Amino acid sequence: MAVLSDLEIVLGALVLLVTLYDVFQSIVLPRPSVGRIRLGPLAIRYGWRIWRTAVNRLRSLRRRESALAVYAPLMVAVLLVLWAFASIAAYALLYDGLDGGLVPHPGSFGGALFFSAGRFLAFQNGSTTVTGTVVPLLTSLEAANGFGLFALVISLLFSLFNAFQRRETAVVALDALAGAPPSGVQLLETCAKHHMPDQLVTTFVTWRDWSADVLESHLAYPLLFYFRSSHDNESWTNSFGAVMDAATLVLSVVEDGPLGPARLMYKVGDHLVQDMRQYLGIPQSGETFIERHEFLEACERLERVGYTLRDVEHGWEEFRRLRSAYGSLLNQVARNLVVPPAPWIGDRSYLPHRDRGQRTRRRAA
Repeated sequence: MAVLSDLEIVLGALVLLVTLYDVFQSIVLPRPSVGRIRLGPLAIRYGWRIWRTAVNRLRSLRRRESALAVYAPLMVAVLLVLWAFASIAAYALLYDGLDGGLVPHPGSFGGALFFSAGRFLAFQNGSTTVTGTVVPLLTSLEAANGFGLFALVISLLFSLFNAFQRRETAVVALDALAGAPPSGVQLLETCAKHHMPDQLVTTFVTWRDWSADVLESHLAYPLLFYFRSSHDNESWTNSFGAVMDAATLVLSVVEDGPLGPARLMYKVGDHLVQDMRQYLGIPQSGETFIERHEFLEACERLERVGYTLRDVEHGWEEFRRLRSAYGSLLNQVARNLVVPPAPWIGDRSYLPHRDRGQRTRRRAA
């Protein structure tokens, strides 16, 4: 019996430490979390796989998008319940293992669990009283733990929603320049057609700051990856990819583009992509996922609106080199998050670009 009590105390202390460590890493620590024994990341990752599989069976696109949008806010409540239940169970193991601290003694783990829930949620537990030194200290610690957990989750909600609003403001504003779904080629075309070279520079500067903001917020709070845009044909992955494509085109083939802002945008964006790759565990494939005829078609469009281009053959090689650093990762992230495809980002198998490419090749022949 004494051995069983000791095991309950050790197990309860271990569960409590793991839970508190997970809460600290998930909410308090303002940087990417570390550690293999984590409740939150496991629940988010495997919960998304189950949710995505179930939602993909819906036939209606509108219902499917609505259901996918529910996941991230729902997971905040799930994490709160998970952390609260783990804490309550940990304290119950400690109470049940410490004989003589509760009068009358609960007599079973279920009774200790009910008493622990009462202390954690601050409601009355009937005629049960605490004695000694250790158990009263534990009850006070559990009451503070419950209050602190609810306060931290509320602060997490504010942090998540503020970061989400900052992210989506730039995404919505990009529609006027790059379309919906967005395209890097259309972004360059719009700025040239309406004689707005300064707007192109401003866009690169804005999205460079946006990339730094997402780099800090989304790696610290990975649940933000699963918050979906509230507007049709929009996604932060597609918008980011469109601006990166525009910067890559300026660096590789556009002669009279803003090279400085484009290079800074590319560097900060590449930093975001590489950190995402390491955190999400996605292998680097080195593929551009853009065919040569698509690049040539983009060059034709850019020439028609007045851009001066460098040597196209050399530009194609430079474009492939630059885009291979981020193209494959964004495609995998877009497919994993089930976001609507854009012309050069995401699942492009059913987009009409392949037919256009075949017609372009036939005309060239």
